[in-house]
Amino acid sequence: MGAPATGAAAVPGTAAAVAAQAPPGLERFYAQEIAWTPCGAAAECATVRAPLDHADPAAGEIDLALVRVASTGTAARQGSLLVNFGGPGGSGTARIEDWAAGLDPSVRAAYDVVGFDPRGVGASTAVECVDGPTVDAWRADPVDPDTPEGLAERTARAEQFAAACAATTGPLLGEVDTDSAARDLDLLRAALGDEQLSYLGYSYGTQLGAAYTELFPERTGRFVLDAAVDPALGNAEMTVQQAAAFERSLRVFAASCLPQDGCPLEGTVDEAVAQIDALLERLETQPLPTADGRPLTVEDAFAGIYTPLYDSRIWWFLGQALDRALHHGDGTALMFLADAAYGRNPDGTYSNADEANTAVNCLDYPVDDSPAAMAALDARLQEVAPTLGDHFSHDEVTCGVWPYEPVSPPAPVDGAGAGPVLVVGGTGDPATPYAWSRALAAQLEGGHLLTREGEGHGSYLRGNLCVDEIVNGYLLRGVLPAQERTC
Repeated sequence: MGAPATGAAAVPGTAAAVAAQAPPGLERFYAQEIAWTPCGAAAECATVRAPLDHADPAAGEIDLALVRVASTGTAARQGSLLVNFGGPGGSGTARIEDWAAGLDPSVRAAYDVVGFDPRGVGASTAVECVDGPTVDAWRADPVDPDTPEGLAERTARAEQFAAACAATTGPLLGEVDTDSAARDLDLLRAALGDEQLSYLGYSYGTQLGAAYTELFPERTGRFVLDAAVDPALGNAEMTVQQAAAFERSLRVFAASCLPQDGCPLEGTVDEAVAQIDALLERLETQPLPTADGRPLTVEDAFAGIYTPLYDSRIWWFLGQALDRALHHGDGTALMFLADAAYGRNPDGTYSNADEANTAVNCLDYPVDDSPAAMAALDARLQEVAPTLGDHFSHDEVTCGVWPYEPVSPPAPVDGAGAGPVLVVGGTGDPATPYAWSRALAAQLEGGHLLTREGEGHGSYLRGNLCVDEIVNGYLLRGVLPAQERTC
């Protein structure tokens, strides 16, 4: 399977040794003791304090929420394994207990598994913008930014949204960039008592992990970066490549659906995709009714279609949702999927995932929101993704009116001195195209690529036993697969 790596596990250290690693002025944050309280069948919750601004510790403090599923073993314990599920904006505290239950018992014995909500997210001090009824109203009345009137309305909504974020969130809104979150990771490592950080990040979590290797290479322990983001890509190129990958996944879904009894699509793959395209076009002027009375608009249908493309195991439900929409005039199932994408709860409230996602991305990615640039990007999107590309366009409008300028623009990483990093990529990943995993593994000095052949977003604990075995071997023993290993 490969040779032992040189990267160490996150072996617990002495409090004095850990506190000595604190940057000047942050000693009290690094040395704080975590008070855990039971909060689930096998989980404990805690809050850690962090500086609002790592460069100015006196500027204020924020809370970082943690959930720990403690190690089941006593011998050869390897410290904490911090896990990030992506986003940006995804909660790590809401999912970690269920996720940890799927780990191999040997990994559960070796590590305290710790989920965390990054700054601005979920149960941590959070980005807050508009209420649920406002989001519902915008969803029920989408605008077409391809027209001057539509672009003006979209800009006006973006300005309203940005102003609400600034007024409600306060200074934190300018401090949720990825580099700041990576510095929080090191603080959490210290508070947990580990001399090195062991970490598993999915999707955006790979971007956060890569940033950590740049900032703290000597403290980088066992790192698994699954479904990688290419940190060198700018906003426009990333959008084009992601749209193309989703379009490809839609075609693969159609090809897998057509031979099955009950598939709502018919004909060739081209004809099947054309039927989905025609549905989206009809919804621009004729929303479908749903069980709770909210209209399924074209943007909701788009969200309902792309969301299950993340996981081929639920493509059967996408087929059922399309059947209800195409042949029964019922948008309820697609609306269910859209609500999952937007983070809408049954009571009409929303998680802050979308708000945090926007806040982080606007600080991480400079955008060109000039009409000419947006028109050129829109044309590229239509070319690479004829069915879905239009729905990826004009996102630059919001960051163009954002109250804070980007602070950590895209750039290649090398993680010099960080030791081995295991990068995992799926060949049919729609959200983080496989080329991004290859790029990150090549950029990192210690990058090591593991390829999974297949559809869907993310690879570890997603049903591929070959991937799981290799990742477990790395986490437990530091063993890396042979270069270019494919599962």
